[in-house]
Amino acid sequence: MSKKVIIIGGVAGGASAAARLRRLDETAEIIMLERGEHISFANCGLPYYIGGTIKERSKLLVQTPEMMKKRFNIDVRTRSEAVSVNTAARTVTVHSAEQGTYEETFDQLILSPGAKPIRPKIPGIGHPRITTLRSIPDTDRIKALVDEEQVRRVTVIGGGFIGVEMTEVLRERGLDVTLVEAAPHLLAPFDADMVTLAEKELEDHGVRLILGTSVEAFRAAEDGGLHVELSGREAIPADLVILSIGVVPETAFLKDTGIELGPRGHIRVDAHMRTTADGIYAVGDAVEVADFVSGSPVAIPLAGPANKQGRIAADHLCGMNSHYRGSQGTSILKVFGLTGASTGMNERALAKAGTPYHTVTVHPGSHAGYYPGASPITLKLIFDREGAILGAQAFGRGGTDKRIDVIAAVMRLKGTVYDLAELELAYAPPYSSAKDPVNMAGFVAVNALQGLSPVITAAQLAGEGLPEEALLIDVRTPGEFAKGCIPGAVNIPVDDLRGRLDELDRSREIVVYCQVGLRGYTASRILIQNGFSVLNLTGGYRSYEIAGYRPAGS
Repeated sequence: MSKKVIIIGGVAGGASAAARLRRLDETAEIIMLERGEHISFANCGLPYYIGGTIKERSKLLVQTPEMMKKRFNIDVRTRSEAVSVNTAARTVTVHSAEQGTYEETFDQLILSPGAKPIRPKIPGIGHPRITTLRSIPDTDRIKALVDEEQVRRVTVIGGGFIGVEMTEVLRERGLDVTLVEAAPHLLAPFDADMVTLAEKELEDHGVRLILGTSVEAFRAAEDGGLHVELSGREAIPADLVILSIGVVPETAFLKDTGIELGPRGHIRVDAHMRTTADGIYAVGDAVEVADFVSGSPVAIPLAGPANKQGRIAADHLCGMNSHYRGSQGTSILKVFGLTGASTGMNERALAKAGTPYHTVTVHPGSHAGYYPGASPITLKLIFDREGAILGAQAFGRGGTDKRIDVIAAVMRLKGTVYDLAELELAYAPPYSSAKDPVNMAGFVAVNALQGLSPVITAAQLAGEGLPEEALLIDVRTPGEFAKGCIPGAVNIPVDDLRGRLDELDRSREIVVYCQVGLRGYTASRILIQNGFSVLNLTGGYRSYEIAGYRPAGS
């Protein structure tokens, strides 16, 4: 006897589950309910269609109801909202724009309701020129306003991935863009000593950044636009405001169903994507899964995990023993000419969890320096005292993606910083160096763990200051030192260090630094082997500059 499966919601999770389920079971009756008109579209491509990089709107539509029916024999019902679920009677109440309200029975149910943008109760938020970007209709509305030249000044509220991407594409279209973020920095997955690279890139391209500031109200203007009123600052005039301050799961219809929800309304699932109700699965942006690093419950609304979860739910529903082993939150974004990527946990999350960790930072070239076009990558590695990789972050203009992907893969396979040092990666001058940036990060981490070159971070130096009675030595050349140095540093070039050891007090701890950390490492080895207690500033003066950068509006 064939089973009847209802899938609530499409896009990444629901559509993937539907297609996989059909491939595994040709006899199942599969019904997909989608509140909107589009069952599977490229969410991540929406900003780039508005910006004009993606020219054809049809390219955003991954699957249409007609395609799903023809290829997979799935009964797709658009403009059909699931308004309640009865887990005991195994029914879904559906409100359809065409059929009215009706009930549909099921044998198994896959929930993929997704999430909706947060719209806080701020005075004036109902103004027609205030919008969000989550769906195709949102995209059409924003693009129409921009294309018809009704918009010259845009304020983006929220510095997450969508907020930064929208800021970029609108600025590239020649609009005046202000980005407002309530937190001290943009892009929460990145630590404060890394994300300033993205903030500087935005400012360098004419974006006005206002950080550490919240929106208090929106006030209509006589010209049809509005004024964005900020805490402690002058109001900003805007023709369009885009809210990008996060999302909340669309799970209100599951209240009182017996399906367990987390503290923020996310659906709790096990490793097979099963909810607490028998025969009911959940996937995508509305679920709470295990963090791959910590094991703690986490909600990570990304397309990659949603696709995998949909596949796993369909597998298990068909009797296969597939598992979801947690999410690393591996993500990437483009910020004009810069690429930022991260995986795993950052320092804030680890500190909040009370997890001890170490960090190192390197600034190697994207490929061999003697081959034209090389550019630096800033790569930060976070690990524990055993060498287990807890997270990584990187910014660069070339090769950033593959370095984070390599580290993410090693993490997934439970590798360590020792494995990063030993990896044999593809090398030719146009693509990498004989010592790949991933290897370099591994080398520095291993040296720190083995005591060959203990490190101090720029954040520690800026926040806690020098260890008491420590001596700070800049081992760069006098010319480099003259162009800028850390206050209080003494300049002793690394090539002169052996001949000047008698000038140093062996009772004092020494902190050494160079431009990016390599000469500092050499200096630390000289000093340690001559009986000094030494810390090397990981990432060198470059990391100190990055950590200390502050946008004009912060």
